[in-house]
Amino acid sequence: MTSKGPSRKQVIIPISSDNISKFMKNSLLHVANINQSLRNMKSEILVNFICSDLTSIMVVTNKVTVQSDLHVIENYIKKVDDIDFINVDVPCLSQSKSYLKIIGIPYFSHDNSNKCLTSSDVESIIKQNQIFDNIVLALKL
Repeated sequence: MTSKGPSRKQVIIPISSDNISKFMKNSLLHVANINQSLRNMKSEILVNFICSDLTSIMVVTNKVTVQSDLHVIENYIKKVDDIDFINVDVPCLSQSKSYLKIIGIPYFSHDNSNKCLTSSDVESIIKQNQIFDNIVLALKL
């Protein structure tokens, strides 16, 4: 079983905190304007919404973006009047990650309860179970 990580539908644009607050005041207007720019380029991508954190803004789209879409989004953001375009970095896609969740492996505690399992402990446990064969088989596919 895997758990889902960040979506590649998120375009991350590192930007200064001053620019973030100025940009987010009119985020709905920016969504509409970016969508218009994307339509003009005959892109199938549409921006659903824009959110932010302390170091970047995140443009969430309906589909995975391609390089030309990233350029349209970057050019729009750099042309916004209140934004200092020098403090806007190149947009990037989030890195999608999947984490393998292993279920049903017995936990063998050590005599010393303060000692954690090491990677070699986990490796030997996996090798003793049938799950190891399934993992190797899946990696070969």
